[in-house]
Amino acid sequence: MTASNSSKTMLWSGRIIRILVSLFLLVDAIMKVLETAPSMQGCGELGWPLEAVKGIGLVLLSFTVLYMVRFTAILGAILLTGYLGGATAVMILAAQPGHPYFFPIVFCVFVWAGLFLQDDRLRKLIPWRKD
Repeated sequence: MTASNSSKTMLWSGRIIRILVSLFLLVDAIMKVLETAPSMQGCGELGWPLEAVKGIGLVLLSFTVLYMVRFTAILGAILLTGYLGGATAVMILAAQPGHPYFFPIVFCVFVWAGLFLQDDRLRKLIPWRKD
């Protein structure tokens, strides 16, 4: 990630967002891999077969690690976008109170916002215009 044209505020805001997003995803992934009671209950309520929870956690863990590494962060964000899109679909299909379908969508915005604020190459690729 380069910060050549970025202000320090944008750079640090992006770092903080990426750290918080990564920590949340790591906790979620580890809870699934360890098959903790809250993860098993939540996945069961959403209709997932309980024997798939560990595999889902391993997928999320690998995507999160890719997102955390500087050289693979964009690949990780792309894969997390797919993962979170699937999570959105599952939550819409489950349509249960306490499982807001918009959470993965908003979370995906934060995944990309962290990178966008840190990487001027990404900002050039996806320019914001004030026209």
